[in-house]
Amino acid sequence: MSKKRVLFATSEVSPYMATGGMGQVVAALPQALVSAYASRYDVAIVCPLYEPVKRRYSGELTFLGATTAKLAWRDQYVGVYSATRDGVMYYFVDNLQYFGRERAYGYFDDGERFAFFCKAVFSVIEFTGFHPDVIHAHDWQSALVPLYLRTRFADKYSGIRSVLTIHNLEYQGQFAPHTLSDVFDLYESERSLVDWNGCVNLLKGAIVTCDRLTTVSPSYAQEIREYGGHGLEPILRENAYKLTGIINGIDTELYDPATDKALYRNYSADSPSEKFSNKRKLRDMFGLRQNPQTPVICVVSRLVAHKGIDLITQIAEDLAEMDLQFVLLGTGDHYFETYFRAWAAEHPGKVGINISYSTETASLIFAGSDITLMPSLSEPCGLTQMISCRYGTIPIVRETGGLKDTIRDCRLGDGNGFLFPHYNAAELLYTIRKALELYSAPDTWSKLTQEAMRSDFSWKSSADAYAAIYEELL
Repeated sequence: MSKKRVLFATSEVSPYMATGGMGQVVAALPQALVSAYASRYDVAIVCPLYEPVKRRYSGELTFLGATTAKLAWRDQYVGVYSATRDGVMYYFVDNLQYFGRERAYGYFDDGERFAFFCKAVFSVIEFTGFHPDVIHAHDWQSALVPLYLRTRFADKYSGIRSVLTIHNLEYQGQFAPHTLSDVFDLYESERSLVDWNGCVNLLKGAIVTCDRLTTVSPSYAQEIREYGGHGLEPILRENAYKLTGIINGIDTELYDPATDKALYRNYSADSPSEKFSNKRKLRDMFGLRQNPQTPVICVVSRLVAHKGIDLITQIAEDLAEMDLQFVLLGTGDHYFETYFRAWAAEHPGKVGINISYSTETASLIFAGSDITLMPSLSEPCGLTQMISCRYGTIPIVRETGGLKDTIRDCRLGDGNGFLFPHYNAAELLYTIRKALELYSAPDTWSKLTQEAMRSDFSWKSSADAYAAIYEELL
């Protein structure tokens, strides 16, 4: 049986360019597919060639040549580069006008930039000869791929099936109505595909036109149909027949306290004693007092409201009065950054704040802390709670999205963390107090940390679920 081809179309992919969880997911899933189904699938990824990627990874990029992509009245240059990692082929779309910039997003012409990228995906297919059986698009930046597959390329690529994964429905690619033809190369007769609330909504168009639709956890798939769809609930209910929620995995080799080089001392579920050595190191790094019996609570997060950071500020002074220490790593809203800096200044030796982000620092925080807070208002999947478990740091999470699907409340039997149902500061504080009560019983806490560390968050089951979708389509 000949192998089927799957092409991932994405605006970011780790390690080349990743601004959040999507970049990690789009890197890990193809590798998991190749690992589990090498005899069944050839897998490739196509992504823009941003300036930092060209600069940092020039040594592993091969220039294959150049072609063009037609976007409305514009014929634009498409340079094609390639690289290979872990059995997966990467194709990069080069165009200085659109991608010769330091950041992936946040520019006035993002709509045109990613419309060009979606057109360029089909140019890459023709140029490289990698003709996929399935194109798997991700979020609004590649949402025009299934739309173009149904419209501009319906005759030429009628055999290709499309899958769209929504990583975060809050970002939908909404633009003014007049951009339909000039920017997005869609005809007036096709406006109904993308029209929503008087705007051009690219994600809506992809939901309507893709063959299968997935999102990153079963609970999130339910939430976005009922109340968490940011205005697209009716469209998602209409297309619920093709919607599946598949929980993300994490790279269990990368996030392994037994081998992580960022740690002061390595440890494992079978030999966890060196976790305490990392706690001592963490306290030194954040200027905390060396109090061996005091638990350390951490937050590793973007400092934005939907991550529940406002709940933490509401209970900050309660936490300061309790027998615990607190560390935070992240950047985000100016208000939160300023608040936490001031809070740390008021409580030296007890509160440590680092307004930045570093994967190495994050690893040491997970290794040296006892509890992680994730009181999110919404969380499509979440990776932090899974990484935290791997390092034996018990997550306290709100019962939403992927948090609900990955964390089992230890108060109900065998569990790997704590959950609280409602979005309010009082419930968060109550749950923290209950966790600290359990922490005061060392043998019970030790069993909980080992249970958390042995949780299976590998990509294997997720890859199986996606493979089943591809098989169904083909």
